[in-house]
Amino acid sequence: MTPLLQADNISKSYGSLSIFSGISFVINEGEKVALVARNGEGKTTLLNALSGKDTADRGEIVVKRDLKIGYLEQEPVLNDTMTVIDQVFASTGEVVNTIREYEEAITSGDKDLIDRLTSRMDALQAWDQETKAKQILTELDITEFDKPVGQLSGGQRKRVALAKVLIDEPELLMLDEPTNHLDLDMTEWLENYLQRSNLTILMVTHDRYFLDRVCNQIIELDNNNIYKYSGNYSYYIEKRAERLENMQAITDKASNLLRKELEWMRRMPKARTGKSKSRIDAFYDLKERATAAHDAGNIKIRAGSRRLGNKILELYHINKSFDNETVIRDFSYTFSRFEKVGIIGKNGTGKSTFLNIVTGSLVPDSGKLETGETVRFGYFRQEGISFDEGQRVIDAVRDIAEVVTMSDGSTLSSPQLLNHFLFPPARQHDYIGKLSGGEKRRLYLVTVLMRNPNFLILDEPTNDLDIETLNVLEDYLATSGICLLVVSHDRFFLDKISDHIFIFEGNGAIRDFPGNYTQYRNHIREEEKEKARLQAKIDMSASPVKGRNQSAQTLAKKGQGPDPEAEKKKKLNFNEKRELKKLEAEIEKLEAEKTTIEQALSEGELSPVQLNEYSQKHADITSKLDTISDRWLELSEREE
Repeated sequence: MTPLLQADNISKSYGSLSIFSGISFVINEGEKVALVARNGEGKTTLLNALSGKDTADRGEIVVKRDLKIGYLEQEPVLNDTMTVIDQVFASTGEVVNTIREYEEAITSGDKDLIDRLTSRMDALQAWDQETKAKQILTELDITEFDKPVGQLSGGQRKRVALAKVLIDEPELLMLDEPTNHLDLDMTEWLENYLQRSNLTILMVTHDRYFLDRVCNQIIELDNNNIYKYSGNYSYYIEKRAERLENMQAITDKASNLLRKELEWMRRMPKARTGKSKSRIDAFYDLKERATAAHDAGNIKIRAGSRRLGNKILELYHINKSFDNETVIRDFSYTFSRFEKVGIIGKNGTGKSTFLNIVTGSLVPDSGKLETGETVRFGYFRQEGISFDEGQRVIDAVRDIAEVVTMSDGSTLSSPQLLNHFLFPPARQHDYIGKLSGGEKRRLYLVTVLMRNPNFLILDEPTNDLDIETLNVLEDYLATSGICLLVVSHDRFFLDKISDHIFIFEGNGAIRDFPGNYTQYRNHIREEEKEKARLQAKIDMSASPVKGRNQSAQTLAKKGQGPDPEAEKKKKLNFNEKRELKKLEAEIEKLEAEKTTIEQALSEGELSPVQLNEYSQKHADITSKLDTISDRWLELSEREE
């Protein structure tokens, strides 16, 4: 394997805060690597150092000579004065520069320049690159190519930046939370795109399905140690569990030894301290190892919830529009106790609007809501909360409550609660401004749950939360006695916690599906297959054989051919029945092959040579289908 990048004993600190220290690993060509770590352990900082955006304080980062790195940051920096298409092609390289110049010439209308650049585009085969760029942008729901970047939303900016790094085709692609701001269709498209690509990838993502299906290597950063696993996310989970079990066994053994050493320390005469220094030093080393029990998976969210009455929330004929565009049309629903509903839909279909109406922060145009007297909402908003950056973590929580009552009736102090959420004592006294984006989201989650809601509303809760926090949150949501509404593009999260799904289909339509996300997707695929089968039958019924049969009838009337009605009356013999069965199997096989080819043609990933080859195959199959369909229709009519 060819190493593209090697980190050798690198460290990074900000003031007195150590982000990571003395870590080493290698990224080889062709690997698709996920970097997994808790929030605050330095994932983004490490990507910045590896990409060259930042530097390590100590150690060495060695990259292959002339290595082309593409880096998608969590908050990409774009040029607001550029158009979308200019921003996508804003990089070096003759092909990219030629495309950009051609786009500018088209805008200016300079015919001579257009002719010269057209010839250069032909020579460089740059047309494919431009087509690919527009296809990728369209898949990411960016269709206004001439729109200034400064007029885009935050999510659109992230998607333009993603399109740019994909179009640049770097040797090493670094992605920091690439699925944030993507809806579910976009996420699945990107997942398939990266699966098929030959790119070497290093990514940070909390999307476990995405991670499992794309990555073949996992690097875990844990307490300044690096652990590398050769496999996908499922394999990593299995091997990590084994590692933690082994670590626990070592810790248990150290604890037993510690008890014996502690007895010796207490019995030791004062006069012998000088002679026993080595054993005393060993004691403190043993104590450190014995108390180093790994806390992964031990945190529990047991926040209490208020009792829910029989009446929860009832919506009657809700309608809402913005600028004559309907986002919710005549929606009615009655929530039951402890019901957990996932919400999906493309961006802009009204999901956040619906949540705001439910919580009363937005008034519907018509219809009414009735909320039960016992209902207490907790709302985790997509945009988060504005903390005072100069406030300490512990003070932000104490502003809400000094003591929190848990679900079992016990109480926790504010520091104890923060410790449950992976904020150790030292971190509790840090200023909020020092927290990572994920740590701030986790702190925001604490402030929502500690108010003991019994109807929890989560708008994209998985953004920037690490996998460990998500596991704990999912466990809480699955077992707590609350109602839940959650908007998420995280398929794993939706599968794990939702009883059923509201699908926002656009134009105000909301569909209720009785199952989780994966069940819904499987249902949709079956619907599409059934539609394709029905269409195939319709196409066969409308084939040219119908016209030929009509012509045969005309000829028969003139005495110039067989009478079709008479032919129909003849029953199929044994060989013709066998032929009919064989034709049916062949038609089904050809239709499946035709669908596969059409899908490949529509994805826009084929080279010009492959495009011609697939187009010819499509034509040949279509012609063959027409021929055997005619014969199938002729025989099937006589079988009736």
